[in-house]
Amino acid sequence: MLIHPWDAATEDEALDFVRANEFGHLIASGRDRDVPVVVPTQFLLAGDREILLHLARPNPIWAAIEENPAVLLSVAGDWAYVPGGWKVLPGEDDPRRGVPTTYYAAVQLVCRAEIVTDAAGKAEILRAQIGRLENEGALVDPAEHERRFAGIRGLRLAIQKVDGKFKYGGNVDEAHRRHVAGRLAERGAPGDAAARGHLLRRLGG
Repeated sequence: MLIHPWDAATEDEALDFVRANEFGHLIASGRDRDVPVVVPTQFLLAGDREILLHLARPNPIWAAIEENPAVLLSVAGDWAYVPGGWKVLPGEDDPRRGVPTTYYAAVQLVCRAEIVTDAAGKAEILRAQIGRLENEGALVDPAEHERRFAGIRGLRLAIQKVDGKFKYGGNVDEAHRRHVAGRLAERGAPGDAAARGHLLRRLGG
Protein backbone atom coordinates (compact mmCIF):
# COMPACT_ATOMS: atom_id res chain seq x y z
CA MET A 1 0.00 0.00 0.00
CA LEU A 2 1.08 3.59 -0.54
CA ILE A 3 2.39 5.14 2.69
CA HIS A 4 3.39 8.79 2.63
CA PRO A 5 6.02 9.76 5.22
CA TRP A 6 3.50 11.78 7.24
CA ASP A 7 1.17 8.75 7.48
CA ALA A 8 3.83 6.16 8.34
CA ALA A 9 3.42 4.28 11.62
CA THR A 10 6.20 3.00 13.81
CA GLU A 11 6.29 -0.78 14.16
CA ASP A 12 5.15 -0.53 17.79
CA GLU A 13 2.25 1.75 16.81
CA ALA A 14 1.21 -0.63 14.04
CA LEU A 15 1.35 -3.72 16.25
CA ASP A 16 -0.60 -1.95 19.01
CA PHE A 17 -3.34 -1.28 16.45
CA VAL A 18 -3.32 -4.92 15.32
CA ARG A 19 -3.50 -6.13 18.93
CA ALA A 20 -6.54 -3.90 19.51
CA ASN A 21 -8.22 -5.05 16.26
CA GLU A 22 -7.68 -8.78 15.97
CA PHE A 23 -9.86 -9.32 12.93
CA GLY A 24 -8.65 -8.96 9.37
CA HIS A 25 -8.19 -10.54 5.96
CA LEU A 26 -5.67 -13.32 5.40
CA ILE A 27 -4.44 -13.30 1.81
CA ALA A 28 -2.61 -16.19 0.15
CA SER A 29 -1.46 -15.80 -3.45
CA GLY A 30 -0.43 -19.43 -3.97
CA ARG A 31 1.22 -20.10 -7.33
CA ASP A 32 -0.01 -19.26 -10.82
CA ARG A 33 -3.52 -18.29 -9.66
CA ASP A 34 -5.68 -15.70 -11.41
CA VAL A 35 -6.58 -14.14 -8.05
CA PRO A 36 -5.38 -14.72 -4.48
CA VAL A 37 -7.49 -16.44 -1.82
CA VAL A 38 -8.80 -13.94 0.74
CA VAL A 39 -10.27 -15.10 4.05
CA PRO A 40 -11.84 -12.83 6.69
CA THR A 41 -10.78 -14.16 10.06
CA GLN A 42 -10.27 -13.54 13.74
CA PHE A 43 -6.73 -14.09 14.96
CA LEU A 44 -4.44 -13.60 17.95
CA LEU A 45 -1.24 -11.56 17.95
CA ALA A 46 0.96 -13.62 20.27
CA GLY A 47 3.89 -11.48 21.34
CA ASP A 48 5.14 -9.19 18.58
CA ARG A 49 6.21 -11.70 15.96
CA GLU A 50 3.58 -14.45 15.73
CA ILE A 51 -0.06 -14.66 14.70
CA LEU A 52 -2.22 -17.62 15.76
CA LEU A 53 -5.53 -18.64 14.20
CA HIS A 54 -7.58 -21.59 13.01
CA LEU A 55 -9.86 -22.14 10.04
CA ALA A 56 -12.24 -24.81 8.82
CA ARG A 57 -10.59 -27.69 7.02
CA PRO A 58 -12.58 -27.16 3.74
CA ASN A 59 -11.31 -23.56 3.48
CA PRO A 60 -9.77 -22.95 0.03
CA ILE A 61 -6.84 -21.07 1.51
CA TRP A 62 -5.06 -24.27 2.57
CA ALA A 63 -4.15 -25.24 -0.98
CA ALA A 64 -2.80 -21.76 -1.69
CA ILE A 65 -0.66 -21.82 1.48
CA GLU A 66 0.68 -25.25 0.59
CA GLU A 67 1.69 -23.85 -2.81
CA ASN A 68 3.33 -20.79 -1.27
CA PRO A 69 3.64 -20.16 2.50
CA ALA A 70 4.19 -16.41 2.02
CA VAL A 71 0.94 -14.71 3.10
CA LEU A 72 -0.33 -11.25 3.95
CA LEU A 73 -2.59 -10.36 6.88
CA SER A 74 -4.40 -7.07 6.32
CA VAL A 75 -6.08 -5.16 9.16
CA ALA A 76 -7.90 -1.86 8.67
CA GLY A 77 -10.32 0.21 10.72
CA ASP A 78 -11.00 3.33 12.77
CA TRP A 79 -12.13 5.10 9.62
CA ALA A 80 -14.16 8.29 9.26
CA TYR A 81 -15.26 10.32 6.25
CA VAL A 82 -14.06 13.93 6.42
CA PRO A 83 -16.29 16.29 4.37
CA GLY A 84 -14.56 18.86 2.19
CA GLY A 85 -15.96 21.76 4.18
CA TRP A 86 -14.15 20.55 7.30
CA LYS A 87 -10.81 20.93 5.55
CA VAL A 88 -11.20 24.72 5.41
CA LEU A 89 -10.73 26.82 8.56
CA PRO A 90 -13.61 29.23 9.33
CA GLY A 91 -13.11 32.47 7.41
CA GLU A 92 -10.12 31.09 5.51
CA ASP A 93 -11.84 30.26 2.22
CA ASP A 94 -15.12 29.09 0.72
CA PRO A 95 -15.89 25.72 2.44
CA ARG A 96 -17.21 24.46 -0.90
CA ARG A 97 -13.62 24.50 -2.15
CA GLY A 98 -12.50 22.03 0.50
CA VAL A 99 -11.25 18.63 -0.60
CA PRO A 100 -12.88 15.67 1.19
CA THR A 101 -10.95 12.67 2.38
CA THR A 102 -11.23 9.56 4.55
CA TYR A 103 -9.21 9.01 7.69
CA TYR A 104 -8.24 5.41 8.51
CA ALA A 105 -5.65 3.10 9.99
CA ALA A 106 -4.28 0.12 8.06
CA VAL A 107 -1.60 -2.43 8.86
CA GLN A 108 -0.30 -5.15 6.58
CA LEU A 109 1.78 -8.00 7.97
CA VAL A 110 3.90 -10.06 5.61
CA CYS A 111 4.17 -13.52 7.17
CA ARG A 112 5.39 -17.04 6.60
CA ALA A 113 2.66 -19.57 7.34
CA GLU A 114 3.05 -22.88 9.13
CA ILE A 115 0.04 -25.20 8.98
CA VAL A 116 -0.72 -27.00 12.25
CA THR A 117 -2.40 -30.40 11.90
CA ASP A 118 -1.62 -32.27 15.13
CA ALA A 119 -4.17 -32.30 17.94
CA ALA A 120 -1.80 -30.88 20.56
CA GLY A 121 -0.86 -27.99 18.30
CA LYS A 122 -4.49 -27.20 17.49
CA ALA A 123 -5.39 -27.29 21.19
CA GLU A 124 -2.57 -24.89 21.98
CA ILE A 125 -3.79 -22.38 19.40
CA LEU A 126 -7.41 -22.67 20.53
CA ARG A 127 -6.35 -22.33 24.15
CA ALA A 128 -4.49 -19.10 23.37
CA GLN A 129 -7.37 -17.62 21.36
CA ILE A 130 -9.99 -18.52 23.95
CA GLY A 131 -7.76 -17.19 26.70
CA ARG A 132 -7.79 -13.78 25.02
CA LEU A 133 -11.55 -13.71 24.44
CA GLU A 134 -13.18 -15.55 27.36
CA ASN A 135 -13.09 -15.10 31.11
CA GLU A 136 -10.79 -17.57 32.82
CA GLY A 137 -12.61 -20.79 33.55
CA ALA A 138 -15.65 -19.84 31.45
CA LEU A 139 -15.12 -22.78 29.07
CA VAL A 140 -13.65 -26.25 29.29
CA ASP A 141 -10.16 -26.80 27.93
CA PRO A 142 -10.25 -27.10 24.10
CA ALA A 143 -8.62 -30.54 24.33
CA GLU A 144 -11.98 -31.85 25.57
CA HIS A 145 -13.30 -31.22 22.05
CA GLU A 146 -10.51 -33.16 20.38
CA ARG A 147 -12.96 -35.37 18.48
CA ARG A 148 -14.00 -32.22 16.56
CA PHE A 149 -10.45 -31.19 15.69
CA ALA A 150 -10.62 -33.07 12.39
CA GLY A 151 -12.81 -30.23 11.08
CA ILE A 152 -10.17 -27.53 11.57
CA ARG A 153 -6.52 -26.79 10.92
CA GLY A 154 -4.36 -24.31 12.79
CA LEU A 155 -2.01 -21.63 11.51
CA ARG A 156 1.09 -20.04 12.95
CA LEU A 157 2.18 -16.96 11.04
CA ALA A 158 5.73 -15.72 11.61
CA ILE A 159 5.71 -11.96 11.01
CA GLN A 160 8.50 -10.92 8.65
CA LYS A 161 7.50 -7.34 7.76
CA VAL A 162 5.18 -4.74 9.28
CA ASP A 163 3.72 -1.89 7.20
CA GLY A 164 1.53 0.56 9.09
CA LYS A 165 -0.40 3.56 7.82
CA PHE A 166 -2.29 6.07 9.95
CA LYS A 167 -3.97 8.51 7.56
CA TYR A 168 -5.22 11.22 9.90
CA GLY A 169 -4.40 14.55 8.26
CA GLY A 170 -0.66 14.42 8.76
CA ASN A 171 -0.18 16.35 5.51
CA VAL A 172 -1.77 19.54 6.92
CA ASP A 173 -0.87 21.84 9.81
CA GLU A 174 -1.97 21.48 13.41
CA ALA A 175 -4.71 24.12 13.17
CA HIS A 176 -6.45 22.28 10.36
CA ARG A 177 -6.17 18.92 12.14
CA ARG A 178 -7.53 20.31 15.41
CA HIS A 179 -10.44 21.85 13.51
CA VAL A 180 -11.28 18.45 12.01
CA ALA A 181 -10.92 16.86 15.46
CA GLY A 182 -13.54 19.25 16.79
CA ARG A 183 -15.93 18.48 13.95
CA LEU A 184 -15.49 14.72 14.51
CA ALA A 185 -16.38 15.21 18.18
CA GLU A 186 -19.50 17.18 17.19
CA ARG A 187 -20.68 14.65 14.63
CA GLY A 188 -20.12 11.55 16.77
CA ALA A 189 -20.79 9.07 13.95
CA PRO A 190 -19.52 5.48 14.15
CA GLY A 191 -15.74 5.56 13.87
CA ASP A 192 -15.43 9.27 14.63
CA ALA A 193 -14.21 8.87 18.21
CA ALA A 194 -11.55 6.33 17.23
CA ALA A 195 -10.39 8.46 14.29
CA ARG A 196 -10.28 11.56 16.49
CA GLY A 197 -8.26 9.65 19.07
CA HIS A 198 -5.63 8.70 16.49
CA LEU A 199 -5.55 12.24 15.11
CA LEU A 200 -4.94 13.79 18.55
CA ARG A 201 -2.48 11.07 19.59
CA ARG A 202 -0.38 11.69 16.52
CA LEU A 203 -0.50 15.42 17.29
CA GLY A 204 0.87 14.68 20.75
CA GLY A 205 -2.41 15.07 22.66
